[in-house]
Amino acid sequence: MKVVTYSQAGEARLGFVSGETVIDALGALPDSDAPERAHFASALAFIRSGGAGRQAAERLIADAPAAARRPLASVKLVAPLLPSTMLCSGSNYHDHNKEKAAAPISGKEPEFFVKTADCVIGPGDAIVYDEVLTRKLDAETELAIVIGTAGRHIPVKRALDHVFGYTIVNDVTARDLQKTDGQWARAKGFDTFCPVGPAVVEGLDWRTLEVIGRVNGVERQRGSTKEMIFDIPQLLKYISAIMTLEPGDLVATGTPAGVGLLAPGDVVEVEIPGVGILSNPVRSAGQS
Repeated sequence: MKVVTYSQAGEARLGFVSGETVIDALGALPDSDAPERAHFASALAFIRSGGAGRQAAERLIADAPAAARRPLASVKLVAPLLPSTMLCSGSNYHDHNKEKAAAPISGKEPEFFVKTADCVIGPGDAIVYDEVLTRKLDAETELAIVIGTAGRHIPVKRALDHVFGYTIVNDVTARDLQKTDGQWARAKGFDTFCPVGPAVVEGLDWRTLEVIGRVNGVERQRGSTKEMIFDIPQLLKYISAIMTLEPGDLVATGTPAGVGLLAPGDVVEVEIPGVGILSNPVRSAGQS
């Protein structure tokens, strides 16, 4: 199942992708009093609805009337969800870790930092490059886990039971600030520094996904999730020992080597086959 959020007359609406069509979840319900309506109020409501929501969505996708179906190319996709917590794994690919292996814990245990909800933008939205504050802006292609079921102290063998699905994150980074600050909060935390999308997909085999990054059509990154140092069950075990993971939280899993250097006017694409392509232009902070 591929879940999206799209904008219609300024309203964010939940949709399900079927081929090249988006099914408007609320629009496909038979009447305004349908008991499933609460499941489809938003992506987060759908995630929290669990099995009941998934079963209702499967029926809806099969039976949706023509009036509730729209060509995918005709809708404005936004970030598929707005997480309250975004945890990002640093240096979690062998080749990328070699680029900064001087750090004391690199490759020895998972490294994590936090992005805020203000960082989140959707497909097609602009990444804002403030050249007063940074002179080296990088893009990082990452597979992100969407948490489906809350958990604390999650064991490895049950970690995937807590996963709703997967999406793409572009972990935009002011690399010069990351190096000079000695910590990552400012370098990773600018508004617009976390494009997310274009969809959340259930049922992917996360173990062998390609992870690809391009700037202006030129490939800068190509790796595979099989190159992770710490795999998804290990990451979830590690994080949940520290904090409770809640439905709708995002956990980004790290990036391969070759991060893409950005400048105003660039277009950056991050791609994971099976999830899609997340494309965003880069604009100067001085541009409207």
